[in-house]
Amino acid sequence: MTSTAKELNLSPGLRYLPGRLDREVQERLVEQIRAVVEQAPLYIPVMPGSGRPMSVRMTNCGPLGWVTDKERGYRYQSTHPVTNQPWPEIPHVLLDLWRDLSGYSKDPEACLVNFYADDAKMGLHQDRDETDLLAPVLSISLGNTCLFRIGGLSRTDRTKSLKLESGDIFVLGGEGRLCFHGVDRIYPGTSTLLKSGGRINLTLRRVNP
Repeated sequence: MTSTAKELNLSPGLRYLPGRLDREVQERLVEQIRAVVEQAPLYIPVMPGSGRPMSVRMTNCGPLGWVTDKERGYRYQSTHPVTNQPWPEIPHVLLDLWRDLSGYSKDPEACLVNFYADDAKMGLHQDRDETDLLAPVLSISLGNTCLFRIGGLSRTDRTKSLKLESGDIFVLGGEGRLCFHGVDRIYPGTSTLLKSGGRINLTLRRVNP
């Protein structure tokens, strides 16, 4: 299921597992995410207040899903904001990864699915809309390589950058749970996993204690 690639600890609470998922597992995950998208279509989220569209498309699976809109802002809810239907279940392979890597006793309640076209990016931000900040955020990269930037607990802290490739896993937990992070760019043509290019990022989160 997974490779034997080493784990890198960048700073307290931040764990980088390059090449953790082999090609077979990646392909299986893509098929399962396609099934999720059939039930809960990708949509374009917008920023609170301004209503400015984000450059990624997103959806969720699990009992809860992270959403954002102009009027109500960032939050978790149990239904898709466009279809008003419940989110699909989290695939078992993702639950197994969480149980193996998170070090947390309770299962994730949300898996945010972000699709980055080759011109998409994500500004520096914190994942802090969860009530339970003791649980880590587990991030899985599929498809084209991205330039990932990670900083500290303040937006003005110095940042470091690394390239996340298809099959890599990154964990933000402990002291690093609220570190600012973002995606500066996608490198087109660096993976053959997704037939039309782009990158899928899956982030598993526990919302409630």
